[in-house]
Amino acid sequence: MLLYVHVPFCVRKCGYCAFHSGPFSTAGAEEYMGLVLRELTGWGRTLGRVPVETVFFGGGTPSLLEPGQLGAILEAAAGVFDLAAEAEITLEANPESAVRAGFLDSVRRLGVNRLSLGVQSLQDDLLAMLGRPHDSAQARQAVHAARAAGFENLSLDLIWGLPGQDLPRWMRDLAEAVTLAPDHLSCYGLSVEEGTPLARQFQAGALSLPDEDVGARMYLDGSEFLQSCGYAHYEISNHARPGRESRHNQGYWSGCDYLGLGPSAVSTLGDQRRTNPAGLEAYARAVVAGAVPDEVEFLSAETRWQETVMLALRTSRGLDLEKFMATTGTEFPWHLPAVEQLRSSGLVCLRSGHLQLTRKGMLVSNSVIEMVLGIADHMNADTVQGMYDRQH
Repeated sequence: MLLYVHVPFCVRKCGYCAFHSGPFSTAGAEEYMGLVLRELTGWGRTLGRVPVETVFFGGGTPSLLEPGQLGAILEAAAGVFDLAAEAEITLEANPESAVRAGFLDSVRRLGVNRLSLGVQSLQDDLLAMLGRPHDSAQARQAVHAARAAGFENLSLDLIWGLPGQDLPRWMRDLAEAVTLAPDHLSCYGLSVEEGTPLARQFQAGALSLPDEDVGARMYLDGSEFLQSCGYAHYEISNHARPGRESRHNQGYWSGCDYLGLGPSAVSTLGDQRRTNPAGLEAYARAVVAGAVPDEVEFLSAETRWQETVMLALRTSRGLDLEKFMATTGTEFPWHLPAVEQLRSSGLVCLRSGHLQLTRKGMLVSNSVIEMVLGIADHMNADTVQGMYDRQH
């Protein structure tokens, strides 16, 4: 099982962010700690000492918590679950909070062995436009501080397709990021989410995105550049040096069970998907009432099958067609016009028994995956249910 801990606090909310978070306060953090430890203990009683292979502190800004608070969560998790001795333990951190005195040294000693820094850009005007609470100097400082603290597995997040960003500026960000020698890079295209300050600026005509052709070149040229620097493009938005792929995220993409703790956290355990209430107050009421999570979705066989295909196609390894045949009893239908069209357009390929998205296909992954999922229409319900039963 994978364990995800959502820390719902930020110094201030970035203009593009639609994830659940609220303003940080010491009192709020203390209240949160009591609640998340109570939720964790409850799941321990429900699930027993299940093996946990990875822990991921996400947010929000988990690095706003004190090292002792992060340590208390890890200690509690090890107390109720079978936390692997070699577990990958990731902490998302913002540069300005990561560089406070002694923080990185302390969390490294607690057992956190992977750090993911939310850099987003190394250009100050773009950081200001996004509403980030750090500047480029703090980002570089955080990288050096992480290495000094002994972190051997360091990831940086960057965003492409920003207002005011052209192809040379994006390539400059990547080139400078590579000089910082991270082990992993997550490069996300900007998504303008409804209800965010950035979306309101777009609606008012105050900002505009790079055109589609420029955005495509950012993705394709950026991926090619990182590949040339030794970073394998192992998932649509992720690049890593050999052996430094995110084990936690690979668990998601391979369909592992995962438990989410904290406000708005999502869990998928077997055929059930559970969602916690958003907002600290609603979460607190649910924890006290013993009603966490408050939403439970029962996943149908077809949904599970579709998610397996979708997640596999996000990765460079792709969909294992031998496994597809073994679990469904059906050969992958190459004869379908939609599949042949994808192949002839250079969007998918067959390599080593796997259906894979090409780099060009990854650029338009949502459309390609939707077309591949159309093969579900050619499988009857009995076939899908039989496949699901064999997988579980």
